[in-house]
Amino acid sequence: MNWTSIGLFLLAATALLGSPGPGIAALLAVTRSGGLRAGLRYYAGLQVGLALAAAVTAAGLFSLLAAFPLLLRAASIAAVIYLVYLAYRIGTAPVQATGETGPSASAIGGFFLGLSNPKAYLAFASLMASTTLIGGGVSSDAALKWALIVAVVLVVDMAWVLLGAVLHRATLPPQIERAMNIGFAAAILAAAIPALG
Repeated sequence: MNWTSIGLFLLAATALLGSPGPGIAALLAVTRSGGLRAGLRYYAGLQVGLALAAAVTAAGLFSLLAAFPLLLRAASIAAVIYLVYLAYRIGTAPVQATGETGPSASAIGGFFLGLSNPKAYLAFASLMASTTLIGGGVSSDAALKWALIVAVVLVVDMAWVLLGAVLHRATLPPQIERAMNIGFAAAILAAAIPALG
């Protein structure tokens, strides 16, 4: 086992998977709007979806799926439609609301986004193709990379949930809350646009 390579892999994974994309923008917005409980529910679904997406990539199935561009395009379009819906729900959420944002904050919504997130697949594929971390064959190396990716995603996404929870509890003037809701909605839409490319 090459500990230097593992450290560099974790650093790269943190940078790739911790930077805002559709999943993080949605996670932060759902938690900010709906509170910690809504955020944790969404987080749980998102993590299961991302872990499954990482497993698909580790098993080399993403390359197989890429051979069917129509299928990948349909998944990307479905993800964008969901993100537009989520952005609308966040952007129009009432200010100083104590309730949740509604169905967009469900674990199923998080799972769907995690499983269909194009940025995540690209990051997973890039990380899987990186230097070998462990001897013993391709499957051992892929399993270790998958486990490290899942660990990094769990930690960085929880940090975003906690930030959203802090913002949710903050007592802000209604104009600031409205601006934040619109800003989060715009961030989600901006993260969705590359998925159409």
